[in-house]
Amino acid sequence: MKKLTLVAGAVALVLSPVLALPALADAAQEVSTAATHAGLAAKQGAIDGVHMHLHHALNCLVGPGGEGFDAGQANPCAKQGNGAIPDTTDAAMKAKLEGAVASAKSGIAATDLAMAKADAEKTAAALK
Repeated sequence: MKKLTLVAGAVALVLSPVLALPALADAAQEVSTAATHAGLAAKQGAIDGVHMHLHHALNCLVGPGGEGFDAGQANPCAKQGNGAIPDTTDAAMKAKLEGAVASAKSGIAATDLAMAKADAEKTAAALK
């Protein structure tokens, strides 16, 4: 019986860091990273650059399981959590982040550079 208790305790000790990983998610850091990429998008001189950075911002906001996540684009928040929206528990913050998602998606869909950059600026402003 002592041996079983000892083994169970050792297994729990070994697995505790793995089981605690979701608690390490940092929504504030994900929002900050998304804001950085939205700001970078707003400064681009070509539509492809705007789209790329808006995809990065969107991926940070929605996370790998979220609507609009593009696995073909980088996810600069991959080691920060599961996405700012899934990692946020505050309802008002989630609503604010959803507004930023809408602006980012609009910018990604835009074919006009000025419109895409304006949406990138809206995205960045919503994340401040």
